[in-house]
Order: sequence, then structure tokens, then C-alpha cells
Amino acid sequence: MKKPHSPSIATRTEAYAEGRALRRKVPRASQAIWRPDLRRADPMRTLLATSRNRIDHLLPLRYGRMSLSPFAYLRGCAAMMAADLAELPATGLRVQACGDCHLGNFGAFASPERRLLFDLIDFDETLPAPWEFDLKRLATSFTLAARVQGCDRRRAREVTLAMIRSYREHVHTYATMAPLDIWYAIIDSEVLIRTAPNAATRRRRQEFERKARTRTADSLLGRLLVEHEGRLQFRDAPPTIERLRRGTKLETCFRTVLERYPASLPDDRRTLLSHYRLVELAFKVVGVGSVGTRCAVALYLSAGGEPLVLQIKEALPSVVAPHAGRSVFAHEGQRVVVGQRLMQCASDIFLGWASDHDGREYYVRQLRDMKASVPFESLVGEVLYNFAGMCGWVLARAHSKCGDAAILSGYLGKSDRIDEAVTDFAQVYADQCERDYEDFLRAIRSGRIPVQLEAKR
Repeated sequence: MKKPHSPSIATRTEAYAEGRALRRKVPRASQAIWRPDLRRADPMRTLLATSRNRIDHLLPLRYGRMSLSPFAYLRGCAAMMAADLAELPATGLRVQACGDCHLGNFGAFASPERRLLFDLIDFDETLPAPWEFDLKRLATSFTLAARVQGCDRRRAREVTLAMIRSYREHVHTYATMAPLDIWYAIIDSEVLIRTAPNAATRRRRQEFERKARTRTADSLLGRLLVEHEGRLQFRDAPPTIERLRRGTKLETCFRTVLERYPASLPDDRRTLLSHYRLVELAFKVVGVGSVGTRCAVALYLSAGGEPLVLQIKEALPSVVAPHAGRSVFAHEGQRVVVGQRLMQCASDIFLGWASDHDGREYYVRQLRDMKASVPFESLVGEVLYNFAGMCGWVLARAHSKCGDAAILSGYLGKSDRIDEAVTDFAQVYADQCERDYEDFLRAIRSGRIPVQLEAKR
């Protein structure tokens, strides 16, 4: 399998020139191309194929969540977009890619030092792949989100341009930095508050930080956890959260993973985990694209009764793999964990992986450790525009950390040509997604795709 482009021991000037030379092979204007041909796979067939090996009775819930809007549909069809992107012009420059880079996969979480970081937060599809995969999927997600929120095409274009401009300008900045400085670079709440463009944005970011710092395991009481007869347990709310009885097949499966997973942790983290005991497990439905995969939450308690909640999530092969090559890691959970560590500023101290007794592969992380995302309904007006810039910045840092920022910078250039080209792509691909979404709704109405809609909260 090809790896991310490893920086050579060449001068930055030489690397920048190498990137400029790529423009002759793949002109930046060609990044705007989207013309589906007759060979394009059937989106509905591709979607149904991604549901194989998932839990059948949860699939209508998955499709129901995807049916809410074209943006929600995009979230669940990463496999289709990966196949489409693989047919487009690409520079050949590879990075550790998120693989499912849409705006819903950006958010906040705590660093080991308890700083509130803003970064990518989902890595189920991560794999070394062309940098274009991430940038174009993120651009399309902003275009669709802006349209769903009522923006006209001009405003949606401006929002998308803001994200790509931020990506390009920050890649240029990282290209001038030493590799170690890029590795240590973080985007935390302090930086975001300090760089807020105006007082209103600064206040919003301060409030976001305040709320995120309350999102700890203790704050789950009353929501995910309840107290019953003097002891904590998970709340039963099928089908999204369902307590698992001891000794059942699923409970045994997840318990096996948790027994094996500490072997993937460094010694110090394994020692820390040993101060907690497993109390109970519950099956939990998460996300949009992940619905139907095997996922659980585990409640641990310390000797003093303090809770720790871990999430165990099934790791399936990346949807990018058919187009970018298989992972060098035989274990899909390890693929996710290593990719996450490569791309994030800092990662969860309990991040690890293991398999169950049937050979299914999983990764494990904390469920809530100041984790927070920006609510979709709040992404309107200036908030959406500013969020676009933040996400472009984060993606630039992630790609620069594990790729060659100088070569990428040379290709992107100082002008807005790449901004315009990728925005043009996002506009026409968003149109394609809207057409696919209409096909999806027709398939629902015909009964080909079963749907379960959830009550609004």
C-alpha cells in the first residue's frame, strides 16, 4: 500500500518547486471537473452494499437519519463519494486522509493536559490517500449544509470559498515550519478565542468552551446514566441505547474486546485503567453512516465511585481502501487508532484496539471527555462562515503534519485558482448529491429501502 508522501531531505524551495511542477501534470483548473459517465455505479446499490455485515434491524434507522436532507444523505454515502473522487484528476500527492471529511466530523475534545482542542473527531475511514479526497468532500459538505440552511447559491459558494482559502493559506504557513513545530502545533480554545474576527464571535467561542468543559463523564448522569437503588447504570432507551444483560452474545462479545484491549495501551495508560472496574455494558447507536455497526458503551467505576465511560466501536474496512489501497495494518481498529494519532493535535489517552471472540475488529476510546460539536442548527450566517474557516485550518494542519506541506503548498499556490476550482467542483457535486438524494427518497417510497424515523427531541 502506498504511504503518505514522505518529505525528502530537500530544501523547502526544492519541495515548493516540485509542487509547482505538479500543475503541469494536473492543472489546478482540472480540480473543478465533475462529469459522471455511464460507468458510474448505482448510488442505491452502493449504499445497500455498505449495509452488509451490519445489524439488520438497525438499518431502517440508518436510512431514516440519511433521509432528513441532502446533507444528511452525504454523511451516509462516503463510499459513493470515494468511488467518484477516485475517477477524477489527482496530483498523486498523498496524506493521511480522514476519508470521511465532512463538517460534522469536526469538534472539540480534551487533550491529556486538559486543554480544549478543536480538531477532526472521526476516523472510521482514515487511510493514506490523495489530499483531494478530504478537501473536496469537506467543500461539498459546506456547500450542501449552506443550501440546507437556506443560503442561495452565491452565499453557499462564499462559505465554501472561505473553507478552501483557509486551508490553502494555513498550508502555506505550515510549509515554512519545522516538522517538529508542525507536530506540536495545536488549535485550542485559547487560540480560537484570541483569533476571533470580532467580539460576537469571541463571545460565542467562549460560551462554546464553557459548555464543552462541562461535558465529562459526571455530566452523563440523567442523560445516558441513571442512579438505581444506589448504583449507576445505563439508561434504557431502545433502539438507540439498550442495556446488555450479562452473558448474552453481544455482551460477551464487547466484554471480550475490553478484556483484550488494554494490551494495545502503553504501560502507563494500562495502569491508569486498572484503577477502574467494569460495571456494565450497553449497546449504543451512533452517528449516521455508522448506524448498524456494532457499538457499545462501557461503564467503569473507580474505588471512590467516580465513573469512566468508554465506547467500543466496530472498525470495518475503510470505504477509501478500494481506491487508495489496503491499510498496512492487518487490524482495522489499529488502522483507525494510528490514523487518528497521525492527524489529531493530541488523542484520547484511552485510545486502543482489540478483536472479539468471533474475530470482529474494534477500537476503543472515551465516550465523553469534554467532547462537543457545533450543533448543525446553529450553523447559520456568520457562524457558518467562521466555522468553515476553522475547519479549513484544522484540515491543513492535519495534512501538513503527516504529509509534505511544502510540496502541497507549491501546488496550491498563492492565488485563488485552487479555491475557485474546488468550489466549482463542490457546487456541481452538491447538485449530483441532490439528484442522488431524490433517487434515495424514491427508493424509500417504492419500498426498496426501509426507513425508521425517530421522534424529534
